[in-house]
Amino acid sequence: MVLNLLASGHGDSVLVHGQVIAGYSVATIVALILALTRRGPAWSTTAFVVVDALLVVALFHEHLFAPGQDFDHSLTAPTLAVGFLLLTHAALRLKPGLVVLFSAVVLIGWLLLLAITLVIHAKLHPMAHSEWSTFGVEGALAAAFTFAGFVCYLLTKEHNVALAEALGSEGRRRMLARFFSPSLVAELQSNDAALALTRRRAAIMFVDLRSFTRLTEASEPEAMAALLSEYRQVVTEAVFECGGTVDKFIGDGVMAVFGHPKTSLDDSARAVKCGLALSSSLEQWRKARLSKGSAALKAGIGLHVGSVIGGVLESGTHAEFTVFGDAVNVAERLERLCRSLDASLVVSERLLIEAPSFRDGIDWRWKDAALDGRHEKLRIAFLSQADGYSTA
Repeated sequence: MVLNLLASGHGDSVLVHGQVIAGYSVATIVALILALTRRGPAWSTTAFVVVDALLVVALFHEHLFAPGQDFDHSLTAPTLAVGFLLLTHAALRLKPGLVVLFSAVVLIGWLLLLAITLVIHAKLHPMAHSEWSTFGVEGALAAAFTFAGFVCYLLTKEHNVALAEALGSEGRRRMLARFFSPSLVAELQSNDAALALTRRRAAIMFVDLRSFTRLTEASEPEAMAALLSEYRQVVTEAVFECGGTVDKFIGDGVMAVFGHPKTSLDDSARAVKCGLALSSSLEQWRKARLSKGSAALKAGIGLHVGSVIGGVLESGTHAEFTVFGDAVNVAERLERLCRSLDASLVVSERLLIEAPSFRDGIDWRWKDAALDGRHEKLRIAFLSQADGYSTA
């Protein structure tokens, strides 16, 4: 606005420009104070946009506000540039409604005062016809301003749509990253069908820490948070390394799935491989914590295979990948047996039948076990805590 005043000869309207610049400066200072202190009513943004628009109208029709003018109107390029500059300023707020508001106030004020100017000019100079050419030129400029406002409106609206889609995609990616290995996230983001609730065969793993509740009652929250964080990291890395999916964390318990949402012929083999590797990793982690004088707990792992229903389940504002079915219940009960059997890993015979490469060559102990809620006994294989398993 200052450059506009210095670059153009405005004659007696210098005072009008000075008043506009002073008023805009005051409004700018108030806006900065409200922004820095994060205060002010919700409608303040709208009010500042209206102030911008009214000041543009005042600059466009400075002749009406300056005393002693003969109402000759000539809109200069620098003055017009101020209007377009403040239009982009309104658009930078990224709210389409504010762009419409600014453009509407400027156009209505511009054309209304232009009509008043023409009427007054016609009365003062009844024989002159130059006002009609002025009306034509400014009408064209107003049309250009309208088009610019419409473009800014479309750009801000498109930006908001793109931003909403990007936020939705990022939220979806973060949700998927909680459950799936990085190699699967990109593929699943573009394949909604893969995450729909479907029934398929999968291997289920349950992992749980022994005596965690008792330790929680006697430990500081920070210490328990560190223990849980390390434990979950060990489990997650093992599951992802074997191509599994972390279904959920339940306190000190972890549920993982092999074969959902992407089924492979070696799902059972990868589940057993993960269980064996994880039992070794968790024992090494326990010993490492003990060597540092930190609290450490033994862990139990249960593995089973069977038909499950799995996919992303919508529940109001929260979406979650989940798997449920009889195979899940059996795997959870096998993990519970680790305590009574003093075992680090309990696997159903059905799973080892589907993973024959892991049936022999490992010091499994076999047993017909009774599970809670089931009448028939289930043939299982387990590794005792004393025997352990070495990945070497």
